[in-house]
Amino acid sequence: MKRIPIVPIHGLDIQIVFNNFQVEFKWIIDKMTNQQSAQTKKTVKTFALASFLNDLGSDIIYPIWPLFVTSVLGANMAVLGLIDGLGEAVVSISKALSGYISDKTKKRKIFIWTGYLMGAISRIGYALSTAWPQLIPFRILDRAGKIRSAPRDAIVADISTPKTRGKIFGLLRSADHLGAVFGILICIFFFNILGYRLLFALAAIPSLVAALLIIRNITENKPRARLKSESEKAHKLNRNFILFLILSAVFAIGSFSYSFLMIYAKEFGFRVSFVPVLYLVYSGAASLSALPFGKLADRIGRKAVLMIAFCLWVLVGLIVVFTHHSAAVVMIFILFGMHKGAIEPAQKAFVSDMAPVELRASYLGTYQMVIGLCALPASVIAGLLWDNVGVNMPFIVSIGLTGIAMGLLLFIKDSN
Repeated sequence: MKRIPIVPIHGLDIQIVFNNFQVEFKWIIDKMTNQQSAQTKKTVKTFALASFLNDLGSDIIYPIWPLFVTSVLGANMAVLGLIDGLGEAVVSISKALSGYISDKTKKRKIFIWTGYLMGAISRIGYALSTAWPQLIPFRILDRAGKIRSAPRDAIVADISTPKTRGKIFGLLRSADHLGAVFGILICIFFFNILGYRLLFALAAIPSLVAALLIIRNITENKPRARLKSESEKAHKLNRNFILFLILSAVFAIGSFSYSFLMIYAKEFGFRVSFVPVLYLVYSGAASLSALPFGKLADRIGRKAVLMIAFCLWVLVGLIVVFTHHSAAVVMIFILFGMHKGAIEPAQKAFVSDMAPVELRASYLGTYQMVIGLCALPASVIAGLLWDNVGVNMPFIVSIGLTGIAMGLLLFIKDSN
């Protein structure tokens, strides 16, 4: 088994990320005090903590996932792209179904804790796998855990307003990425002791705790009935939502898995031992930027922040294609983290704004299904281009598709 040496991290103050999250989290909770109930604040806190824990477990695995698949189990880049994309594509239908069933049954909570439980079980499966084909069912189960996303986001949309929605989604994404920071640190400092398989098993524990938190702390309320004025608004926004789905799909086809950036850094010349540190840089940047971008989306609109996010991704591609310096590789991971911090809260807030109240989980699930269905061709095409044309080609194609998405975004009406 190939070992990764412990890497001391100099000059990277993780406490800054943690302190920033604490301050901003307290600011949002205090801001909500006069307008929302104690149960609402408890719900936001529980979701944030569960998100932190689940991503803590996920990101114990993610820094070494591409290395495990390629170096230990012997898969090539095309297979890595297949595995990364297959889980997203297959489970994308279940995301839409979970949203639809959640709206029909008026049940949210069961999808959320079950999703966390699926993630925990899949990591135990990774630990037991001895050949790359064995990873496929567990990868699908892992991504199937995302059935929690649409019902959870629907609850968030219901308890927020258009002026706080971006901030709260940004808070949850910040918690996700903060969990990733600590998960990566565990990966880096304990890999020499535990190795791949024991780390994968350890990663199941935080998600089990997250499931228990949801079961214990979340009390779900039925979504309120839609008013006539909201019904008319929803009808007018239908076309807007469809166009948003199209541009999101175009971008998603060019937005391949993070694994390619990890392998790019390795092939550029970075030691295998340093690759998880680059992923740590990405997660730190995403955690620090998610909440500010979420607040910015409330202030200047979702559309403007999405345009910023697309520009950040284009910069990543341009640096890969035209710059060949180790400092530029580090900048790629910083910009990629900022891109994720910008795009995720803005997209969720945008879809929530467009959706009728009683169909929010369905709208969010449909959106996530479209993105998931694009994940398989995105990663497979990127892997084939990488293997057969060259490292730069996936990024060149992605820049072109991002440009098309940016053009389509100009025709979207910002409902905020």
